[in-house]
Amino acid sequence: MSGGGAAPGPGSSPAACRFAHYFVLCGIDADSGLEPDELAVLYQWLEANRHGGSQDAANTTSGENFDQSPLRRTFKSKVLAHYPQNIEWNPFDQDAVNMLCMPKGLSFRTQADNRDPQFHSFIITREDGSRTYGFVLTFYEEVTSKQICTAMQTLYQMHNAEHYASSSCSMDSLASSIDEGDTTSLSKLQRCNSYDISRDTLYVSKSICLITPLPFMQACKKFLVQLCRAVTSQQPPPLPLESYIHNILYEVPLPPPGRSLKFYGVYEPIVCQRPGPNELPLSDYPLREAFELLGLESLVQLFTCVLLEMQILLYSQDYQRLMTVAEGITTLLFPFQWQHVYVPILPASLLHFLDAPVPYLMGLQSKEGTDRSKLELPQEANLCFVDIDNHFIELPEEFPQFPNKVDFIQELSEVLLQFGIPPEGSLHGSESATQLKNLVMKDLVNDRKNGNISPNSISMYELLKGNETIARLQALAKRSGVTVEKMDLSASLGEKEKDLKLQCEEAELRDYQLNVQLREVFANRFTQMFADYESFVIQSAQDMESWLTNREQMQNFDKASFLCDQPEPHLPFLSRFIETQMFATFIDNKIMSQWEEKDPLLRVFDSRIEKIGLYNVRAPTLRTSIYQKCSTLKEAAQSVEQRLMKMDHTAIHPHLLDMKIGQGKYEQGFFPKLQSDVLATGPTNNNFRGLRSQSTTNVVT
Repeated sequence: MSGGGAAPGPGSSPAACRFAHYFVLCGIDADSGLEPDELAVLYQWLEANRHGGSQDAANTTSGENFDQSPLRRTFKSKVLAHYPQNIEWNPFDQDAVNMLCMPKGLSFRTQADNRDPQFHSFIITREDGSRTYGFVLTFYEEVTSKQICTAMQTLYQMHNAEHYASSSCSMDSLASSIDEGDTTSLSKLQRCNSYDISRDTLYVSKSICLITPLPFMQACKKFLVQLCRAVTSQQPPPLPLESYIHNILYEVPLPPPGRSLKFYGVYEPIVCQRPGPNELPLSDYPLREAFELLGLESLVQLFTCVLLEMQILLYSQDYQRLMTVAEGITTLLFPFQWQHVYVPILPASLLHFLDAPVPYLMGLQSKEGTDRSKLELPQEANLCFVDIDNHFIELPEEFPQFPNKVDFIQELSEVLLQFGIPPEGSLHGSESATQLKNLVMKDLVNDRKNGNISPNSISMYELLKGNETIARLQALAKRSGVTVEKMDLSASLGEKEKDLKLQCEEAELRDYQLNVQLREVFANRFTQMFADYESFVIQSAQDMESWLTNREQMQNFDKASFLCDQPEPHLPFLSRFIETQMFATFIDNKIMSQWEEKDPLLRVFDSRIEKIGLYNVRAPTLRTSIYQKCSTLKEAAQSVEQRLMKMDHTAIHPHLLDMKIGQGKYEQGFFPKLQSDVLATGPTNNNFRGLRSQSTTNVVT
């Protein structure tokens, strides 16, 4: 399941319970020098072929592309170090990790360019279908190698020679892209796109990465950001970086299901929490961002395309946006799972996958300044193209609507509006709305302390009605018929001063709560639609061996009877959905559960159906299309909040290691050469004895 992950069993080794499996460092190999990235060249060749490019474009595979500025070319990166060297139950795939840590290879910059660190994540899917998650922070280091700087200077000399030898065509095209007579802009652009060894400082990208068994994206990002901050700070970190890396690799465990965990970065503590066995599976990618990027209407349309197993192509300049939308949309599929090709970040060497006549969900990075109209897409009738950066979705032909779509969107709108997020999207608008709400909430807390406000229920949107963004939200809510519930100040603002007890930032808690509430609304749709699915499962085999042998010839779900029992408006969607591989796998898991342990997602889903059955006795023949809203939103949000109000477990602090004298030397702006021997292995017989329980019960699985 995307966003989920199987927990190690009780008999697992302590190593299998570790929070992180590997720490990886990728960057430039000073000994190899500047090598063109073969995958990037292959990408250019494939793009030329797809666009009907000339033979000259294709010839770039045999040598340098002198037409492109050297600072804009990509060069081969390398895994410089990884710790530990290998784990038997999760072997280190050096080529895959290098390609996914630095999908574009090495990037060079000068002091004139933006060099802000960039975060992204990735997934590696193994042959057995299990997943490993990677979290990467890419930053820029000054190049100190004279050899590399001289090589870049030489590349610019060759580029300029080729550039001016071609009848100044490139200059003409460059000038034509700028307003006529704007020589200042032209010279500035030339300066930013050039390198002079006597004038400029050269920087090269480097990546630090954590590889983990479960997708604790927020915690991993905080850890890596703190490591990077330690490298760039004027003051050395409290301990050598080896201490923090050793700690997260060997001394920080996975939090047990249903529990929270605190561990320590370089400067600040980091918390994470894990859903219990009866809750929706772990998903740490913020759905808020996915809804802000696409808008509610487009996201529901994309969700429907994924359910019907169409070809889904996500398109963005930002790798993390690709991951956020892909992981967000697949985690909403509960209790179903995407069964086909899943590559949120498509490497250049796999670009031909776009032409495959099979369902897929893939992400393609767009090039800066590329006109989307020039993108050659596969000519498939069932392709859903999602341009994330431009908030645009291109739907397939003959597209059925999701059942009760209008009511479904209204329910989701209510959740989004209560968190200050416009259902139509708009990233910047929702950010300003959230900031304003936080400021007003802070003032209200102070006023309440001073006795200036009574604890009566008030409407948050009435308080903020003078704000343009909130006024727009109010108008949208009124048009949609959405009612925004009033807020009880005594519960939300002052009760036991809970803002002081939170172990994480309030914005982080709100993201967690929004995540779980949105997922509950989606899960409730399937609980309602398939509340009686078990009545139509055909149990024809007496034992598992005979069922597996004859699986292809057996009918395991009475589709005709099921459809006859459904409201007529739902049939266009349901008749197609029950033919998908994800639905077939779901039913297979149900049949298999009579002989082996029930699939975790199926177990949670069946328990929900049993729960609504206790309160809602319904005969299949009386099925109607009446929309039933989710009733578990408050309960789900409280479960998350309780775990984050008080930590169940705290890992031991990073500590000094037995390092050689002179190792771990700090030099501002440069990631140090790590001492391998202290990071290669963890403590012997480490059963996480340093883990401190902060609750009455200490359960570590």
